[in-house]
Amino acid sequence: MDNLVQSLKDGSLVPFVGMRVFENTKATDGSTLPYDSDSMILSLNSGRAMSSRLMYEYSRAAMSLEHRRGRDFIVQMTNHIYASKEYELPFTYNYFKSIQPKYMIDLNLDDSGCKVYDDVEHFMITGISRIMAANDRFVVYKYDLDSKKYSEIDKEDLNDSLPILFKPMGCMLPDRNFIISDADFVDWLTEAMGGFAMPTFLKEYKKDKSYLFLGVDFSRDTYRMVANELTLNLKDGYVVSNKEEYSKKEKNFISAHNLQLIQNSTDEFLKAL
Repeated sequence: MDNLVQSLKDGSLVPFVGMRVFENTKATDGSTLPYDSDSMILSLNSGRAMSSRLMYEYSRAAMSLEHRRGRDFIVQMTNHIYASKEYELPFTYNYFKSIQPKYMIDLNLDDSGCKVYDDVEHFMITGISRIMAANDRFVVYKYDLDSKKYSEIDKEDLNDSLPILFKPMGCMLPDRNFIISDADFVDWLTEAMGGFAMPTFLKEYKKDKSYLFLGVDFSRDTYRMVANELTLNLKDGYVVSNKEEYSKKEKNFISAHNLQLIQNSTDEFLKAL
């Protein structure tokens, strides 16, 4: 276990964090935060369930809401889910705050990943979609410790002299860019397959690394495709999950990517570290 901690610190093992790490997180008003597709749909739709076809995956439901109420509505609702509530930092992020990994991938849309590094300078890359100006589907920022703010920098200035936080699905900070609807994912994945989902530096830096998947749901094609693009040329890794059953596609993904399944909850696994 000590080797895993050191690997997280030096960047050879990359934490890859998904929505399920919010499962035990409650806001101060007693409400829960989204931790899976169903709860995200309910949050986006003011607590109301949608048709079974739309409930299949939150990106599909978000696309329906966007068609009916506009893109601004989806952006505002996604931001509202997190910005309107006060909640403690989930245990996973608190753990990583204590060791501040050299490189971390955070699929979640809130600013919890940012808080992991809020006392050190760092780089942050956030995903964007459906833009016409360029093929790149990312923006690179640098965090200034004095002002506590992010400033956009040239993508060529990214390096490993500082910790790197990669939020490929977007973030509420510093600008509200979210990959959340079907159209967002289609655009992002299309450009990702063309090599435009991350800066050139990361394309080389990520090679031959191991990954620690925490709270990531591989039961749907979308996130298997996202994970595949972000970890191309990986070495191996671990999937921590306490699900009782895994689909054939999940098992195939784990096997094809040389990942070891650790049957445990994320919190208990990290506590053991």
